[in-house]
Amino acid sequence: YDSPVFRKIAVIFVLFIGFFYTMPQMKGAGTTLSYIFQDVSWGDQKGLPYWVGVVIVGVVITFNVAVGGMKGITLVQAFQYWLKMFAISVPVFVLMSVYGGYGEQLGLNRATPSAAAPASAVVMTPASDSGQPALGDRQPLPAKAPADAAWLNPFGPLTTKAAKAAGLQGDALKPYALLYTYSLIIALVCGTAGLPHILVRFYTNPDGVAAKRTTMWVMILIGVFYVFPPVFGVMGRNLMPALYEGTGAKGTDKIVLELPRVLDSSPTGSGSASAPTVPSGDTPARPRTAWGSILSGITCAGAFAAFMSTFSGLLVSMTGALAHDVYGRMLRPHSTAADRMRMFKWCAALIGGIATLLGCFVEPLEINFMVGQAFAIAAASYFPLLFMSVWWRGMTIRGAATGMLTGGLCALIAVALTNASNLALDKGPMGQLFSAFAPLNAFWAAHPLLRILCEQPAIWTVPLAIGLMILVSHLTRDTRPADIRMKMLVLHAPEALGLKQDYIREHEAGGH
Repeated sequence: YDSPVFRKIAVIFVLFIGFFYTMPQMKGAGTTLSYIFQDVSWGDQKGLPYWVGVVIVGVVITFNVAVGGMKGITLVQAFQYWLKMFAISVPVFVLMSVYGGYGEQLGLNRATPSAAAPASAVVMTPASDSGQPALGDRQPLPAKAPADAAWLNPFGPLTTKAAKAAGLQGDALKPYALLYTYSLIIALVCGTAGLPHILVRFYTNPDGVAAKRTTMWVMILIGVFYVFPPVFGVMGRNLMPALYEGTGAKGTDKIVLELPRVLDSSPTGSGSASAPTVPSGDTPARPRTAWGSILSGITCAGAFAAFMSTFSGLLVSMTGALAHDVYGRMLRPHSTAADRMRMFKWCAALIGGIATLLGCFVEPLEINFMVGQAFAIAAASYFPLLFMSVWWRGMTIRGAATGMLTGGLCALIAVALTNASNLALDKGPMGQLFSAFAPLNAFWAAHPLLRILCEQPAIWTVPLAIGLMILVSHLTRDTRPADIRMKMLVLHAPEALGLKQDYIREHEAGGH
């Protein structure tokens, strides 16, 4: 739309989306390093504090981006995908070969319990001498763990938190869970198309044909990767239920790192799978080789690859927006390439420092919760803009800006309020810092529908943004770009015709 004002709005949302999505990456960084150094003494306490891990990783990635730039990060991310794919798949296959496959693990949650234990009291023990999975004593899950009926629900416990806080039970939970689930689906599908670090990847392709081919393969590869997290979740509930009692970096978010260590347990006997046991008789069980610890180390490497890859991409997109769009186009339009590259390094340090600081505040929040919200902001801002501009010739600059600004800000404010109220519940320093938002939790308990619409706002912010774009564009139809037909042709015609190159040459020469 050749509008400096619209460019500023776009840059602002690049930063909003980027910062919201870096927070779960930094949570992963702090959790991973806290787990790796859990036996190291730090002052008067044992284990590395969460914030130290966040700072270390933030500094490393910021330096990497500042030095490597887009090309360096592209090569690093390509390598890191295969590293994390290996690191997550090998432990899963080893664990399933010892403790049973996904279906068998899932079936344990439907097993009929003994009279001495409640229905949610299934815990696996290590395999028997025959190598087959063995079902040991049924021990109660921790109080914080969701019951089997809730955990096996297709919508999951996360979707029912708002309704449960309001005191609703049974069938009364289902409408709220359904609403949350569909809103999350909209956020994930539409938000992926609007994530800045995804969009910026198209600039690393030589032409449109290569970009389409890359997109297809990325969808296939990321789909394969996402097969594995549910397997970790099912096996972790059965083999390491004690993690439900933990919070922050010591809670269920570290299940991928911790789970392979159950292989270090005794091969026989009953009891918890997370500690060696002695079978009946006088001879202690021979401890296994520390294959579990080795596999846990591999998953730690995969975790590093995962959050470093994503954080690097986010940092590149945010830094590029500041260095190229703000500095290069707005503040100093006549700057040289060397000036912009120098500013890129400074902006990388600035954005990396802010992202690291924000990452220190989110330990009490759940990673999957924050990821869904980042996608919701992208779905309400960039997705409507791209979708409508590419496929509807009636879009005007005012319609595009109004829809993007309204939808994106509504999603941003909604998720910020729910995050602040959740942090106010923390028993540690975060609770004190965000104590002003504590009264919101009483409001959410009285209005569970509003809480769900704020926790996951994509279901209403995406239609709002698109509706405003259509309405305002109709009201300002006289301001449509004069060459809109040519622009649409350039977007949709086969690239082999060379229309894009002709269009660019005409604009560079001052033609229309």
